[in-house]
Amino acid sequence: MKLHIIKPSVNNMCVRVLVRAAELDIEEVDAYGNTRTDEFLSICPAHTTPLLEGDDLPNGAIWEGCAIMQYLCAANGLAQFYPDGAGDRANTDSAMQYVIGTLYPLVARATYPVLGFGLYAGEVGASDASDAEKAIARQSAQDALAEPLAVFKSFYIGDNDFIGGSSPSIADMRLASTLEFLNAVDGAAPDWMPGYIAAMETALGTAYTEPAADVRGYLDYVKSQAG
Repeated sequence: MKLHIIKPSVNNMCVRVLVRAAELDIEEVDAYGNTRTDEFLSICPAHTTPLLEGDDLPNGAIWEGCAIMQYLCAANGLAQFYPDGAGDRANTDSAMQYVIGTLYPLVARATYPVLGFGLYAGEVGASDASDAEKAIARQSAQDALAEPLAVFKSFYIGDNDFIGGSSPSIADMRLASTLEFLNAVDGAAPDWMPGYIAAMETALGTAYTEPAADVRGYLDYVKSQAG
């Protein structure tokens, strides 16, 4: 199997963490600068990463990080990362969908302008609005992060170390990876984030810190360029 990735992306990071934590035999291919090539588009017309190629997949490949993680866990019996019980699995799925449906769009609006990533069509940051208007929109998104972040802490994590309880699940991999981008802007990270990230690093070791180093290295580079 091949996993096509872009290293500075937190959307890619979560899958890279799972592959390492589960010790899966999957070749990692750096797709930076190649997602619009004819070869890549023939596999993934959505021109997106992460992209997993596999012979047993109906179309030969799938994209979207959460779907890839769910597939890899189901295919390899990784109940330690994606529980078998219907209730626990539903909670894991709910947390991941809350990341990608509610939290991540705000993270993108708050951090992409700083990181130099293009925003999505229809966003203020992608329009011909003035720099002042774009700055207001970015700050509004950052301010709005407080609510979903509080929900993750109070509802999904609660008194546990992780969404998965005493050990990380794929929902934790998706959340923790997303939180890494909050270090791009001052005042965005919640108070509980450093302890949560530290717990992920302790639990998963280099399976977490190695992919995280690529994201953190990019953030450091961006900050250095900003002076």
